[in-house]
Amino acid sequence: MSWEEVPLFDSEEAEASFWSENGIDVRLMEGAVAAGAEVSESITITLRMDPRMLARIKRLARSRYLNYQSMIKQWLSERMEQELRER
Repeated sequence: MSWEEVPLFDSEEAEASFWSENGIDVRLMEGAVAAGAEVSESITITLRMDPRMLARIKRLARSRYLNYQSMIKQWLSERMEQELRER
């Protein structure tokens, strides 16, 4: 399973139902940890977003035992790689 296969949930009940029937591939978790270890320097930015979207992102991150900021960086990195491959 990849992170893209995990749906966005309309409610906590829907999320709980999904995770009761699905698991996280250990390789995804290892990739998230490894990606964070490779970054030796970072720059702080400000990103404005809808509070409801941020709450959903935080719930998703918690369900994956990740920091939400790390998860967002992982998503951006994955998408950037995808865009570069499609060029």
